[in-house]
Amino acid sequence: MTHDHDRRLATFLDELEQEASGAWTAERHLEVEERARAEYARVSLAARLMASCGQEIHLVVQDVGPLSGELVRVADGWCLIEAGGVSWLVLLDAVETARGVAPGAVAPEAWPVTSRLGLGSALRGLAGERAVLRLRSGSRVEGRVGRVGADFVEVHPDAGQPVVVAWSALAAVRR
Repeated sequence: MTHDHDRRLATFLDELEQEASGAWTAERHLEVEERARAEYARVSLAARLMASCGQEIHLVVQDVGPLSGELVRVADGWCLIEAGGVSWLVLLDAVETARGVAPGAVAPEAWPVTSRLGLGSALRGLAGERAVLRLRSGSRVEGRVGRVGADFVEVHPDAGQPVVVAWSALAAVRR
């Protein structure tokens, strides 16, 4: 009888241990999922786009519409898309939707040094060139890119006075 009692006790203890192990595994799985969600909540659109450099992507940009082409560069607040000899400098906060984006992301620490160049650097790179500035209002300013200030760019149309465009008004620049 003692032997039978010991066996039942051992079986009971084994079952308890299995239940505890199962509960721990389930709890650990939930914790891992929660941590993954919390980590992913820190992934930016720029980080997803950085993982997509060199790929064909499709963006819908506020007051510009759909833009498709090869994603050439991603930097601080902007990206560069090229298609058919046309380059689009797109402000990331004007992007409404993106398709064709890589499923992964590149952490900002792993970005190339050139990706830290802000919008001012990109616009200074266009100085002297003709461009069409598409504004968030739906309007456009066309002309030669002139001086670039801390938060604005001058555009010299073919006739008339230069137009000063606030960066906050920009959605995209086509050159």
